[in-house]
Amino acid sequence: MEMFLGEGWKVKPAGGATGEAYIAQQGDQKVFLKRNSSPFLAVLSAEGIVPKLLWTRRLENGDVLTAQRWVQGRELKSFEMKERMVAELLAKIHRSSELLSMFKRIGNEPLTPDVIIQELRKKLEDYKVEDVTIELGMRYLTDKIEDVQYHKYVVCHCDINHNNWMLTEEDHLYLIDWDGAKVGDPALDLGLLLYSYIPETDWVHWLQQYGLDLEDGLLERMHWYVVSQTISVLLWHFERNQVEQADHFKEYLKSLL
Repeated sequence: MEMFLGEGWKVKPAGGATGEAYIAQQGDQKVFLKRNSSPFLAVLSAEGIVPKLLWTRRLENGDVLTAQRWVQGRELKSFEMKERMVAELLAKIHRSSELLSMFKRIGNEPLTPDVIIQELRKKLEDYKVEDVTIELGMRYLTDKIEDVQYHKYVVCHCDINHNNWMLTEEDHLYLIDWDGAKVGDPALDLGLLLYSYIPETDWVHWLQQYGLDLEDGLLERMHWYVVSQTISVLLWHFERNQVEQADHFKEYLKSLL
């Protein structure tokens, strides 16, 4: 990596689950490096959704290395997810025609309810999981599938955890870590965010800041995606024999059904 930066740069791991991110520093200069980052980084950068992309290089082994401007900032706290700036940035992302056309150009197939059910069934088979609560959840998803069809697709981040929202010292908000993004129903992101962070009494107000009215169709779609995501996370913990975490999500799934 140093060969792309020139002499005097020091590179160290930036942490994170993938181990593909690094911080490069020379004196006061700092850049964020990542291997095989999202191919949409250029569009995300141009729209001000992630920190500015400085350059992209292909390594000899075929990996792609990207460098972004380093910004001083912090992750959002859970309680800050109710703020207008979060609703407005998510609305900007969901309404970006440039981002959507870029996703479609490289053949990103929509993450439809049918695809989600197929993927969950395959995991259930692969992991050989037999569980009454999960079966009830799968029955709910199947029974409701016709009611949650929606074709005004947008680019969904799919992991709107508060840890992925970065607020800079200049009060600019970014949404980072786009590796799991998909084309899908905006209710996918909205449901996870509202159920996780916003009291139900505040949903109408939050969605108004986003630019939507809370109507029955949206409520039903959000609930469907939250159930599907909960089953997915539950299976993830099952596969890793994380019994305590699996039990926690099983109880949460029961509360949704």
